[in-house]
Amino acid sequence: MHRRLLSAAATSTLLLGLSACSEPTDGPVTTPPPNIDIGAPSDGGGDAEPSDGDGEKTAEPTAEAPDIPPPDPADYAGMDEHTAEGAEQAFKYYIAVSVWAHQTGKDDPPIALQDAKCDGCNSFNGDIPELRSKDLLWSTSDISEVKASVESYPDGEHEVRYQFSLGQHSRPNNKHTERIELDSLDFDSAGRLAWTSDGWTIEGLSIEWGPDVH
Repeated sequence: MHRRLLSAAATSTLLLGLSACSEPTDGPVTTPPPNIDIGAPSDGGGDAEPSDGDGEKTAEPTAEAPDIPPPDPADYAGMDEHTAEGAEQAFKYYIAVSVWAHQTGKDDPPIALQDAKCDGCNSFNGDIPELRSKDLLWSTSDISEVKASVESYPDGEHEVRYQFSLGQHSRPNNKHTERIELDSLDFDSAGRLAWTSDGWTIEGLSIEWGPDVH
């Protein structure tokens, strides 16, 4: 009997491992990946109008989302294949897109990869609008894979376990009140994926982060 990392019932719950961090003191059948709009951020409507010469300072331009290139699907070869390896690559891509969304504030792309009723997805990516409004988006950092594995089940679902680390970056503290600097941060994630007409869809997510969670 298979033991699932994530049950089909509601067992994938975000574990806020960040609270443990010290603050400053992720012949095959193929289908094209879903059409996800990860274009360059809007310019916010242009720069502020110049002064009319009366000596007053021009208004400061509104903050824009960082212009960070999105993850390239070509770096996740096979993510559009209906295979165990394809599920693994699709989940790694989802994690990369989710990290990118935390850096840019653009949360539509990861949402497009999730099932509408994804169990646990909102717990990971649901904070992005708040981070965007508070100017507390993550800074850029590299993702380093530690370990990955995949389990396949008779009903066609796959579960991917993906352990990875983010390099040096800044991010909000766990109360989202100020920015903190971290040398690195470890993540341990598990995703449940199902094959659909649009390719792999994330149906469940469990993720924990903090120091030494691997």
